[in-house]
Parts: sequence; C-alpha cells; structure tokens
Amino acid sequence: MQQWREFLFLGLANHLPRLKFSDKIRWLLLKAAGMDIQGRSTVYGSVTLRPIGGAGKVHIGKGCFINTEVRFACPKASITLGERCRIGPRVCFEGAQHSLYLNEKGRRGTTGAPITIGKDVWIGAGAIITAGVEIGDGAVVAAGAVVNRPVPALTLVGGVPARVIKALDQGESP
Repeated sequence: MQQWREFLFLGLANHLPRLKFSDKIRWLLLKAAGMDIQGRSTVYGSVTLRPIGGAGKVHIGKGCFINTEVRFACPKASITLGERCRIGPRVCFEGAQHSLYLNEKGRRGTTGAPITIGKDVWIGAGAIITAGVEIGDGAVVAAGAVVNRPVPALTLVGGVPARVIKALDQGESP
C-alpha cells in the first residue's frame, strides 16, 4: 500500500505545472508520498526517487529550497537535509555505491551509507553527493562538484573530487 501511495503522490508532485503556486505546495505532495518533511519548503520541479518505496528514507528539514530535477537515490541508507538548505538544479544524492569487484554470482555488489547535510547548506547545480558523506552546517558546495568525503562546517568546496577552496566566515556572503 505504501508503494502505491508513494507512486501516486510522487507522480502528482512531478506533474504539477511550473507555477509559483505549485512550487509552494509541491512539498505537501512529497510529504504525502512518504518523505519525512519537517515543515514548509519550496520545491521547484520534479524529484527523482530511487527506489520506489524509499520515500521514508528521505528526511528534509523545514525551510528548504529544492530546485528542479533533484535525485534522491536511497536503496540502502537514509538521506537527510537540515533546515534551510538550498539545493540547486540536477543535484544528485547517491546513497548507494557499487563494489569494484565481482561477487560469486559475477555481479558487483551494492553497499550504501547515509548522507547527512547540515543546516543552512548551499549545494550548487549539478553537484553529486556520494554515499557516506556528511556536510557540516553552513557549508557551500560549488556547482558540478563531486563530494566523496566529509565537508567541515562553514567551508566552500568544489571540483572533482571536491576539495576545500576556503573557510567561510559566518557573516561572509559566498
């Protein structure tokens, strides 16, 4: 039953027209689909969730902004966004990873680890956050970065793989 509810409400959320009104209520449909959303947020467009049935593993704090085409892949572990996060378009949260080695069946096994994003984090367009990553409060991830290790609070990171660019002062505007 949960998967049907998720399928229905996720589909409705993703097919709302790109209107200001839709952007302000889309989060309610995602919440109805089973995502743990703590309060009013703005979601600009479609959200990809993998696998279907994984909505309960996505936790979003209140006051978040999620742009279009954001992907939450959480087959093995949860993905948590803190309050007031800003997520750019086409950001991927990849909570699973594949082994480099073949198992006894000739396949690559899948493992996963939680992704935890602190409060007031800004993640730029097209960034990829991989399994097991924790990003500290107030950090900024540059557009296109691939984050595969922890990011300290109040730090700007960028690149492939992401590296520290500079420490941010709390009152500084990035």
